[in-house]
Amino acid sequence: MGFKTGKFPNVDPATFRDNPFLDRVRTMSTHWVDYGFGTPKMVHTIYIMKLLVLYVGAGTAVVTLTSGLSWLDPLSWWNQPIVYQKLILWTMLLEILGLGGSWGPLAGHFKPMTGGFHNWLRPKTIRLAPWPGKVPGTAGDTRSIFDVLIYATILVNLTVAIVLPGVASSVLTGVLSDNAGLVRPTALYSLIALYVVIGLRDKVIFLAGRSEQYLPAVVFFTFLPFVDMIIALKLLIVVVWVGAGVSKFGHHFSLVIPPMLSNTPWLSSKTVKRAHYRNFPNDLRPSKLAGGVGHVLGTLVEIATPLLLLFSTNRTITLLAVLLMVAFHLFIASTFPLAVPLEWNLLFAYASVFLFWGYPNWEGFGMFDMSSLWLTALIVAALCLFPVLGNLRPDLVSFLPSMRQYAGNWASAVWAFAPGAEDKLNTHIVRGAKNTYTQLLETYPPDMADVVMHQLVGWRSLHSQGRALLSLMVRHLGADIDRYDIREAEFSCNSIVAFNFGDGHFHDEKLIAAIQKRCNFAPGEFTVAWIESQPIHKAVQEYVVIDAALGVIERGAYRVADAIAQQPWLPNGPIPFDVQWTHPEYTRQTGFVTELLPSPAERKPASNRNLDRSL
Repeated sequence: MGFKTGKFPNVDPATFRDNPFLDRVRTMSTHWVDYGFGTPKMVHTIYIMKLLVLYVGAGTAVVTLTSGLSWLDPLSWWNQPIVYQKLILWTMLLEILGLGGSWGPLAGHFKPMTGGFHNWLRPKTIRLAPWPGKVPGTAGDTRSIFDVLIYATILVNLTVAIVLPGVASSVLTGVLSDNAGLVRPTALYSLIALYVVIGLRDKVIFLAGRSEQYLPAVVFFTFLPFVDMIIALKLLIVVVWVGAGVSKFGHHFSLVIPPMLSNTPWLSSKTVKRAHYRNFPNDLRPSKLAGGVGHVLGTLVEIATPLLLLFSTNRTITLLAVLLMVAFHLFIASTFPLAVPLEWNLLFAYASVFLFWGYPNWEGFGMFDMSSLWLTALIVAALCLFPVLGNLRPDLVSFLPSMRQYAGNWASAVWAFAPGAEDKLNTHIVRGAKNTYTQLLETYPPDMADVVMHQLVGWRSLHSQGRALLSLMVRHLGADIDRYDIREAEFSCNSIVAFNFGDGHFHDEKLIAAIQKRCNFAPGEFTVAWIESQPIHKAVQEYVVIDAALGVIERGAYRVADAIAQQPWLPNGPIPFDVQWTHPEYTRQTGFVTELLPSPAERKPASNRNLDRSL
C-alpha cells in the first residue's frame, strides 16, 4: 500500500456482483490475507497524529499544567497520582465524545470520521437502554432532550474535574518531591451519578466511555484513601488483563491472529502473513504458528505477567514484567485493529509503569497492604463479578464488562437487505451519519463502494462466527443471496448508534426492533443472522435469525468445531445447525423473499437509482 493509494482487490467492480455471493467472499477473504483492508498509509498517519497530538500532547499538557506541574519535564510528573487520575478522566472524555476507540475509517466512520457526539447531542436518535421498561424511566428507544442534557452535563463534569487543581494530600508529603495532590472528590460524586443515569438510559454511551474499566477507577479515586486506592487500581488492571487472557481459551482466538496481522500496516511480507494460514490460498484456517502466537505471546503473557506484577517483590522481575506489558500494549496498538483502541492501549502501557514501578509492592503497595482484608475481598469480588458471569452467561453481560477484549469470542451479526431496501435507513432514521455504503459514495463510484463493503464481509468470514453467519444467510436466503446486499453488522451499527466495539449486543433484537419501528420494512426486505458468544463451559453457540418485519423467526445453536473447520467461502455448504424454534408464519427460502427481489438484469439500474438519491 502507498501513502495515498490503497491496495484495492483485483476485481472488475463493474462485473463483480455478477459472481455468486460465496465466490465474492472467497475473493475478499483471499485478498485480506496479503493486504488486509488495503488501507492507504495516510489513514494510519491520521490515527498516529490523533494519538500523539490530541491524546498524548494535549492530554499531558492539560493534566500537568492544570495541576501546577511542568509539562516539559516528564521525569518530574510521571509518578504523580494526579497525573494518572486526570489521564484516565481525559481518556474518558475523548472516548465518550467519540474521539477514542471506534473512530475513523478503520471503524466504519468515513464521513464524518467521528460518531459519538454527532449522535448523542441530537434528540430523536436511537437510544438503547439495557433493561428498557424494567428500570423506571428507561422505556422507549428515542433520545430525548433529557438524555442530551445528561450527556452534555457529563462532558462538562469531566472537563471541570480535569481542569480543577488538585487538593493537597498529606499522605504524599515526603513521598513525592513535588506534591500536586489528588483530583478533588467533590468533582467526581456527580460524575459517578451521571454515568449511572446515562448507563440505565443508553448502554451505548455508557460502554462507549469504556465505563466498565474507567468508572471503577473513578470510584476508587473518590472513596478510597491513597494506599488503598493504588492497590485497588492494581487489582483493576490485573482483572482486565487476566480476564482478557482467560477469555482467549478455546478455538476463537487463533482465528483472530491471522487477519489481524494481515491488516498490520508495517508488516509487508506476504510470506510472514501467509505463514499464519494453513495453506494459502486454498485453506485459510489458522496455522500452528498462528495458534502459537495467539496463545503463547497472547494468552500466556496476558495471564502470567499480570499475576507476577501483582505479587512480585523482586525489582528485576517486576521491571521485566512491566516492560513486557508495555511492549504488549504497544504491539497491539501498532497492528491498528479495526475497533482502533489506540488510546486505551497507550494508557495501559503507562499504567503498567505508573502502578507497578512507580508504587511497587515492596514499598507498601502490595495486595496485602490494603487497610482491610475484607475491603480487598470485596473489591476483588466486585471486579470479578461481570467477567465470571459474562463468560458463563454471555447473553447477560456485554463482552466489554466481561473483559473479553479481542478474544475472538464475540456476539456478532450479518445483515441482508433486499435491493434498494437499505435506503430506508437513510430516509427514516435520525442520526449523525448515513449508511456506510452511502458514506463511501463520497469517495468511490457505486461499484467500487460495493466492493469495499464486501471486504468487510470477507474480514468477518475469516473469524469463527463468520462461517456460521454466512451459513445462516445461505440457508435462509437460498439462491436469492446473490442479489441481496450483505452487510457486516458492526459497521452498519456504527452508522446508526455511533459506536461499536465488536459487540453484537449493540445490534441485537432491540436495535432491529427500533429500526423497524422507524423504517417499516416489508417481510423479506431486512434479514439478520445474529450469534451470541460461546459460554466458556459449552461447545456450542446460540443464534437467532431475525426478519425485521416479523421479529425473531428462528432460534438454535451450532457446534463451534463445525464452524472453525470450514473455509470462509463455505465450499462444503452451510454448517449444520440445531434448529430449536421457528416462527409459525415464516417459511424459509419461499414466499415473500423471491417476490420482492428484482431479476439480475434489474440489479445495476437499481444501484444507479440508489446513487442518485444518496447524492
